[in-house]
Order: sequence, then C-alpha cells, then structure tokens
Amino acid sequence: MTSTMAIREATPADVPEILDVLRAALGEPPGLQRTEALWNWKHFDNPFGRSIVLVAESGGRIAGVRAFMRWELVTPRGETLRCVRAVDTATHPDFHRRGIFRTLTLSALEAAAAEGVHLVFNTPNAKSGAGYLKMGWSLVGPVRVMVAPSLRAIRPRPESDAPLLDAAAGGPSGPVPEREPMGLRTPRTPEYLSWRFGSHPTARYRTVEADGSWAVLRENHRFSRPELVVSELLGPRPETPLRSARRASRAAYLIGSFRPGTPERRAALRAGLIPVPRVQAMTLVARPLADIGPVTDLAAWDLTIGDLELL
Repeated sequence: MTSTMAIREATPADVPEILDVLRAALGEPPGLQRTEALWNWKHFDNPFGRSIVLVAESGGRIAGVRAFMRWELVTPRGETLRCVRAVDTATHPDFHRRGIFRTLTLSALEAAAAEGVHLVFNTPNAKSGAGYLKMGWSLVGPVRVMVAPSLRAIRPRPESDAPLLDAAAGGPSGPVPEREPMGLRTPRTPEYLSWRFGSHPTARYRTVEADGSWAVLRENHRFSRPELVVSELLGPRPETPLRSARRASRAAYLIGSFRPGTPERRAALRAGLIPVPRVQAMTLVARPLADIGPVTDLAAWDLTIGDLELL
C-alpha cells in the first residue's frame, strides 16, 4: 500500500461508486445486474444486520472495496454463532498490484473480531481461493450436487422470459416448522425466509407447497440450458412439492445440494435427484475468529444451496 491510500468505512453515499468498481473489476454476472437495490438487499436490509464494508481510497477515488455480510448459524447444541460472509470484494483495474485486497481483508477481519464475530465463511472462485488460504482461511470442502431431469418435454428457449415453473413467486408465505440442526445451520426464521426469498430484487424464486411442506426453487440458465436450482426443502415431507415441481417444470433439469444424512437429502432422493460425486456447485472455506470447535470438516456443516448462493 502507498502512503496516499486510506482505508475507511463505506457510507451509503459511496454505493454508486462501489458498484462501478465491482463492474470494472468483475463485470456483470450472467442474468444479473449490480444494482443499488441488490446491494441494499445484501448489506442494509439483511435481518442479521448491516454489513461491515470498507473501502480503499486514493486521490478521491475508491480503489477497492471489501464487504463482510452478516450471518448467523445455529449449532447442534443450540448455540448461535455470529458470522460474516466474505463477499463483494474488488480492486479497480487502475489500482492493481498494490496489496489492496489483502489490506482491506485484514482490516475487515480486525473490525469483525472487535465486534465479537465468531466465524467468517465464503465460497470463493478458483482465482481468489488461494488468496484466502494465504490469509488464514481453511478449506472446508467441495459442495457436491444432486441432479434430476425434469419430466416435462416443453422447454422455453434460454432467452425466453416465460417462467420455468408455474408456481407462487418468492418464498413460503406462512410459518415453517424448523428441525434440529445436524451441523452449522442457518435458522429458518420467518424474517430470514421473507428476506432471503421474498424480497430478493432480481432472482426469480418459485415456491411449491404441498402437505405442509415447501420446495423453494430458483430459475436459472447454465451453459445456455434452463435449470431449476432447489434452494430449500422445508417441512416434514418436502419430496411431495419437489416431485410436483419436477413434473411441472419446463427446465431441462433440477439441481440441489443437501448434507448427507439430513431429511432434505432423503427427500431429494425420494423425489428422484441423484448425487453426482464429481460435480461441485462451489467450494466452502472458513476462518474462525473465536474458539468455536472444528469447522473445517464439511460434515460439521448443514447447509443448502439456498444458504450459500448470494446473487
């Protein structure tokens, strides 16, 4: 870092320039725009709290940004861990090779630890993953997927705006019974479900309900093929709505991820999803900031794609 570079907390007035930095460094994800509405959804409207966001500033310009998004996880013992997720990090191309990524990240770690955060976790891409490991993160493991073809032959073209599933938009509309966690698990409170699936400004979530259970699915296109991502299975018999979704879907296939041994995993198997051992959706890494026990074994976690994907 040069002496002219300053690290400070971001303010709401910085958001437009922060988005410009993200676009310049990372581009726009397929089918997604980096909008102020999406930023605010992640970092201001989050029921777990407002994010820790730092910027590096040089000559009146924002050169880099580092955001730690608030989260909570519940342990099998019923303890609640205060967590953050390392997301939305970028250095403007005009400021590469000045150590901005590392400096911002270490500064954000100090701020998180000072606030009593227990754990940082995230799912970096292959390019940034090595940088996290050098800064003390540990590899938890690959998040494997389950896949099933849909059972309906009519499929829209990838560029079509027609819904892939005729179902209610958003997430569950009523109370959802929660089960005991079998590892570190996001608490499925009404506030969380409403925010996560009901108020997302860009993603197209659909929910199928049957027999007091729910399947929450996200419309997506991968490799120019329409797919339905099984984000959540909720309730005592979620295989029933999942089977309905599979029969009614106009996507090419359904894809999901559930921890082995969980009720959701068994429900997905009953609905026809098959594990694909060599295919992974993402890689999970973590860095404890307190003595919370082992977290570097994937068996210690109880997460779904709905927990991990941040659009």
